[in-house]
Amino acid sequence: MAKCVLIVAEFRGGNFRRVSFEVASEGKRIADALGATLCAVAVGSGVADKAAELGRYGVKTVYVADDPALESYLAEAYVPFAADAVTQCAPAAVILPASVDGKDLGARLSAALGAALAQDCTQITCDGGKIKAKRPVFAGKCFAWCEWAEGALPVISCRPNVMDCLLPSEGDQAEVVKLSLPVPALRSRVKGIDLDTSGKVELTEAEIIVSGGRGMKGPENYAMLEELAKILGAAVGASRAAVDSGWRPHSDQVGQTGKVVNPNLYIAAGISGAIQHLAGMGSSKFIVAINKDGEAPIFSKADFGVVEDLFNFIPAFTEEVRKLKATCS
Repeated sequence: MAKCVLIVAEFRGGNFRRVSFEVASEGKRIADALGATLCAVAVGSGVADKAAELGRYGVKTVYVADDPALESYLAEAYVPFAADAVTQCAPAAVILPASVDGKDLGARLSAALGAALAQDCTQITCDGGKIKAKRPVFAGKCFAWCEWAEGALPVISCRPNVMDCLLPSEGDQAEVVKLSLPVPALRSRVKGIDLDTSGKVELTEAEIIVSGGRGMKGPENYAMLEELAKILGAAVGASRAAVDSGWRPHSDQVGQTGKVVNPNLYIAAGISGAIQHLAGMGSSKFIVAINKDGEAPIFSKADFGVVEDLFNFIPAFTEEVRKLKATCS
């Protein structure tokens, strides 16, 4: 019987990121299938005081490295602690988020361990003690199933907002074990981080996204999408064409060269559906496309299509949503 499954929890700004709970939930399912316990490693500043709350998602033991020098992600600092946790608990698998930091950490950690890595996975299975992971390849046009040789350690990063998150159990607390490894001498440091203080929903963690493309005709017209997003509690995204035109910041770009998103609802307004864009949002649970060109490629991915001028449809749709929310409140 496997001893444990180890997950890597991301701790930023004094709290665990939502994706950490998704990874913990998936780790719990795999641990249960293996008859193993679920452990976690968390690195950051102030993480020791919050680590026990991972127990609400089935984690039994959390290995922590807590130091002010670890407030921001630095691979040279984080990898040794993650590797130390692997050494201590000898896991059957390591699962971490496929976030910007997580992808970097996963690659470096697997190299340090001599393990095989499957990045950006959308599904993990365990049958008869054999772990398999499914990941998109060729810009999302097909999927590959990854298997590991007997005795090999699987290292798997999970795409955010894809894995189902377990309902947290009240009162469960994880045991917190402090890693004794000292903080290594760092050759680099983070001098500052520019944070978005607008209160906007982060694209990669949003449950609803309203995106606009070249069909928006100009930056001033995104106001209508911002209004709809505010009512829905959604994030606003953009296609590469809109970003390249200077209408939206690169942080809003969805696609192969932007952010890969997996919301419950993705509304694409005035987006034709280039393959690079579809690669970034094609795994959304429900896609609504609005385009006056009924032959636009986006409709091949859409669950619901609206062939209409978005400048007629969006204002009318926004008003109906506003009325419906007023009725339900």
